[in-house]
This record gives sequence, C-alpha cells and structure tokens, in this order.
Amino acid sequence: MKVMMTFSYDGSKFRGFQIQRDGQNSVANNLKRVFQRLGIYSDFNASGRTDSFVHALNQVIDIDLPPYWSDLVRLKTTLNRHLHPHIHIKKISEVDESFHARYSAKKRHYRYIIKEGEFCVFGSPYYLFYNHIIDIELMRRAVKLFEGRHDFKGFMKQGSDTKSTLREIFKARAYRYGDFVVFSFIADGFLRSQIRMMVAFLLMINEGKIDLDDLLDQINLRRISSRVLAEPNGLYLTRIWY
Repeated sequence: MKVMMTFSYDGSKFRGFQIQRDGQNSVANNLKRVFQRLGIYSDFNASGRTDSFVHALNQVIDIDLPPYWSDLVRLKTTLNRHLHPHIHIKKISEVDESFHARYSAKKRHYRYIIKEGEFCVFGSPYYLFYNHIIDIELMRRAVKLFEGRHDFKGFMKQGSDTKSTLREIFKARAYRYGDFVVFSFIADGFLRSQIRMMVAFLLMINEGKIDLDDLLDQINLRRISSRVLAEPNGLYLTRIWY
C-alpha cells in the first residue's frame, strides 16, 4: 500500500532534510532509521529538500508500506513514539500508486519569520533577529516584484544541478503579525536557497544598500547585485498543495 505522510519538524535539530551518507543527523536519516526499526524498508520521496536548520510545518513524503502496517492510525502512533520530540507525523493517508510527493505537487508555500530588536537565545533557532526597523510598506512593494513567471537564475545558489530555472511565484506578501514581520511566498516550486536569497535582497533594500531597480535588474538577469543568503532559521516550509 502506498501512503502519503504529512509531518512537521524542528529544523534546528537537523542538518537538513536529505539523506546524509556520512551519517550526519538529518530528518531523512531519522525517518529511515525509525522506518527500518518498524520493518519498513522502502525508499521514500519527499516534496522537496530543506536546508540545514530550516523548519517544516507540513512536509510530505510518499512511501510503500508492507501489508502488516495496514492500520494507519496505529502506525502514526508508533512512529510518533519513536520520532518525538523533534519530528511529528500529522497525517498518514493511502494514495494512488501514481502519486509522487515531489512531482505531483502543484504549489508550495514558505514563510520567513523576522523579529526586530534585541537578540534572544531562546528564539534564535526559530526566527531571524534583525537589528533594524522594517519599512513594511517598502517591503510590500518590493516583494510583489517577485510575482509572476521568471527565470530565477539570479536567485539560486551556485552549484545547483536543476534542469530549469524557470519558476512561477503566484503570491508574495510582506506583513506584520504581532511582534513579527513575515515574508510569504507561494509558487509552483523554488530553486536551491532561492527564498533565503530573496529575503536577504529584500532586507538590503530595507537598509538602503540597494533599491527596487536593482531587484528588477536581477530578476530580469541584467545585473546581479547580491547573492547573499538570509540565515536559515527563519524559514518554514508551510504547506504543499496536490
């Protein structure tokens, strides 16, 4: 039986999502270890890979289960007993054999969370502390420039092996939520470190180091002004649509 598992994880406790051949502590390594302990030896596909220290609220994988794990409620309870406290399985549901966690995805949503003001050691794994006041109106204008279908080669970490750098961002927002500023991006997909690079660019605009014309030039591949990455700890994989 093929199933889809939706789960969350605290990225600050892991060296990224993907399997690490050298045995480093990754989300996928932990999943594989627990699956094998329960007699599940199938490979699994994820909706995408997150960098080290990036969090997920609703990551998705697909995996084939052996016949003796037909009770999905019991499987969820058993998995969580072994995976807690840093990974939590939220839902397991049967899917068609053609389902693929990555290639069947229609849209992906990420949020980047920032807190202005003094650094706090207890919050630092979960959002970016930013030592400037954010001009939210300027950020709203700037982030909207990312919307649409573009070649985002200028906002991709070098060394990536992707076949195409074309992506469509359906919705990009900047807003205040309580004491936080949130950048929100919904797209058909993202390139390696694309969101962290976009957020860093936006914050440089906020600080007056570059401007909206520089952003347009980089989106249109006329000129590269910055390939700086924002810290990973503020980034959350929020939702996948199928």
